[in-house]
Amino acid sequence: MFPVRSNITSVLFALAVVASAGFASQAAAATAEDLHKDSEQALKTLYQTSDVAETLSKKAKAVLVFPNIVKAGLVFGGSYGEGVMMKGGEIVDYYNSVTGTWGLQIGAQSYAYAVFLMTDDAVRYVEETKGWELGVGPTVVVVDEGVAKNLSTSSLKDDAYAFIFSQQGLMAGVAIEGTKISRIER
Repeated sequence: MFPVRSNITSVLFALAVVASAGFASQAAAATAEDLHKDSEQALKTLYQTSDVAETLSKKAKAVLVFPNIVKAGLVFGGSYGEGVMMKGGEIVDYYNSVTGTWGLQIGAQSYAYAVFLMTDDAVRYVEETKGWELGVGPTVVVVDEGVAKNLSTSSLKDDAYAFIFSQQGLMAGVAIEGTKISRIER
């Protein structure tokens, strides 16, 4: 009976590796120009679905946009994607987003996320650290439907607000907690 279970585990692991390899090629933009276009399109998509995000963009000091994060896992997993920092609608730097996970998980998916940096201190922290681990440093609020209903420009008090959107694939849940964002050369 043990060999059958071992064979099933091996097959599932092989499927997860194949799926993650296919998704991984989508995670990195081919060129800086592609990353620019993808980031701008991701923001347009977010603004079409969230008035709150568009309102925050007008007050934000900078926005980190990751247009295509790929996540895959089978017990152990991870996610990766590249994005940009925008100030005043202009791209000023490039970043990657990396997460490692473990636990009850299987599957692969892609999604986008944007982090609106509301204070100069939050922007400075991201620019000056060797990598920003979300949950350490500036306070980040993940905006879901419940948070969005109670959020207005007069109630903004946190350093950063994150939106996760454009989810596709077969994996339960998306979180950015424990994600490390680091500047990259492009």
